[in-house]
Amino acid sequence: MAETVSEMDRRDIAASLNGDGEAYSQLVQRYQGQVAAQMWRFTRDLVVLEELVQDVFVDAYFSLKGFRGQAPFLHWLRRVATRVGYRYWKSRVRQRNREEALTEGLLKLATAPEAATSCEAGEAAYGLLARLAPPDRLVMTLFYLEECDTNEIAARTGWNRTLVKVRLHRARKKLKGLLNNPGARRE
Repeated sequence: MAETVSEMDRRDIAASLNGDGEAYSQLVQRYQGQVAAQMWRFTRDLVVLEELVQDVFVDAYFSLKGFRGQAPFLHWLRRVATRVGYRYWKSRVRQRNREEALTEGLLKLATAPEAATSCEAGEAAYGLLARLAPPDRLVMTLFYLEECDTNEIAARTGWNRTLVKVRLHRARKKLKGLLNNPGARRE
């Protein structure tokens, strides 16, 4: 049996569409934690994280009339969040094209992960993912960090399942290349 929109969400969505700001505030409060957890996959900067979470809820507000209510509100909100995170990554790539991708210390961690703490290893992995092009980074993050299957990735991104599988395969190859040659430039 398919999950449906909760009655509380349905009521708050309807009230929000009728201009009730307090009802939308209730939706934000209800889902802010889950959205923040998802957006943590897109940034490790707490200031940027707050901005991304806010962007998700702003985008969701302006898109709310497009919510069809065929699945739980959180499912739809996660799709909005995925697109916000992806746009963020694309904008970062444009900003950082002229900058070095990783510092020398991160390169050392990537080449000697056995000496790294779990926190340092996590940051090294995040840094390596940051060197991938946004589509590759997105598919790797959703598959490995969010633990989505290819169907869920296709649903969140709007790509078809075949494209997801191809991008995942290519992203793995690129990441393997980065691990074998840490000084290589970003794709």
